[in-house]
Amino acid sequence: MLPLIVVNNPADWNLSLENVRVVSARQYLTEVAAEYPEKVRVYNLCRSYRYQSAGYYVSLLAEARGHKPIPGIATIEDMKSQHMVRFVSDDLDELIQSSLAPIKSEAFTLSIYFGRNLAKRYDRLCSYLHASFPVPFARAQFTLTQGKWVLRHFAPIPASEIPQEHKPFVVDVMRGYFAGKKPSVPKKTALRYDMAILWNPDEADAPSDERALQKFIKAAESLGMGCERITRHDYGRLAEFDALFIRETTNVNHHTYRFARRAQAEGLVVMDDPDSILKCTNKVYLAELLARHRIRGPKTVIIHRDNLGDVELHLGFPCVLKQPDGAFSTGVIKVADSRELTEKATAMLEKSDLVIAQEFVKTDFDWRIGIIDQKPLYACKYFMARKHWQIIKRDQAGKTSFGISETVPVELVPKQVIKTALKIANLMGNGLYGVDLKQIGNECVVIEVNDNPSIDSGLEDALLKDELYKRIMEVFLKRIEEKKAGR
Repeated sequence: MLPLIVVNNPADWNLSLENVRVVSARQYLTEVAAEYPEKVRVYNLCRSYRYQSAGYYVSLLAEARGHKPIPGIATIEDMKSQHMVRFVSDDLDELIQSSLAPIKSEAFTLSIYFGRNLAKRYDRLCSYLHASFPVPFARAQFTLTQGKWVLRHFAPIPASEIPQEHKPFVVDVMRGYFAGKKPSVPKKTALRYDMAILWNPDEADAPSDERALQKFIKAAESLGMGCERITRHDYGRLAEFDALFIRETTNVNHHTYRFARRAQAEGLVVMDDPDSILKCTNKVYLAELLARHRIRGPKTVIIHRDNLGDVELHLGFPCVLKQPDGAFSTGVIKVADSRELTEKATAMLEKSDLVIAQEFVKTDFDWRIGIIDQKPLYACKYFMARKHWQIIKRDQAGKTSFGISETVPVELVPKQVIKTALKIANLMGNGLYGVDLKQIGNECVVIEVNDNPSIDSGLEDALLKDELYKRIMEVFLKRIEEKKAGR
């Protein structure tokens, strides 16, 4: 399949490149989709991607036709967003500083051609920027502010503006790029769809261990879906897939949220979807949601700088302080008296304008009910770590120890536990959730809703075994097929 290059006017295309097809934007936009192979890669090299320009419509129509445009509409919108440019600048800060350290001026422009630059020393930075904003030709503009390089602007380079002296290099880069995209040897089993699993190989407390990840991949392939692990550096490849499964701890101010948002914009089936990440990772939101729908949670006071005195009045001691976006039992502190409350809360308020204070509810274990597609999937009892009030105990050196876990058949879980878990999870969405509850007599207290629940081999899958992974992949398959059918 020849790469399809779309330009405003083919007469202006003056790069001597063989084995490509060059068409005008007008031709691509007016010809029927049947003129082009399914899933052809469309390299949009129009002069402008501004809203409702020909370049904008080339990428928009390519997505509607099921082609693979580079850049896609999500990339075009991201380049316009100063928030996204700042996010990428912060994300790549260490690499930016080391790459640009020798430069003596206070401004620098980097030309990026399919992730490469004439100066080889910038190749790594160019590669990462291209992954963040996958555009064939682009300029990244940096400024030196208070001794620190910052990415200020990222914009496409029209093919007509490539300097004459750069063209031989650009042609060589494009030849190599297109050669690297040749189809690989097909697998024995024809795979209908492609799934990406986002993970972090260096994450200490990842939501799934290595064996569980392998089981997810095996389950996906058994259903006819190719499955590949990707990392934060594969942002630019999302359009290659039909689904994204996030198996890395999520947060809003984090690349996991950016991946979810981008994948959703590209039309992928996504778990965790960005809306679930927004809702589940913020305990202020959960506290308000529980109150609004009359679902019992721990007695709660939302702390700001002027109401610390309300905590002792309404909750007493001991009580628990929580960072709004804490995960995996981090950012959760038990305080014993008003002095400790003032000290710990003041420190937490340096990071967030609001902090959660909750009554301390003592139980021997927490229920975790796994839910997917608004149905219960598994149930576990997580017991408190030895001589500790949480299921995870961290010592001063950062070493962790866990309480024991017990997997329970869903049908044997008290009905009120399942009913409460489903009620709060369904208010969050229809993704994959882990609802943590404490059972006190016949009542349930919702502690947390996790958008990225842990699924480890030998724990959550202790009863269902491989069937647990298959059920999750079946939901992905059903949603991909519904999306392809336009439902």
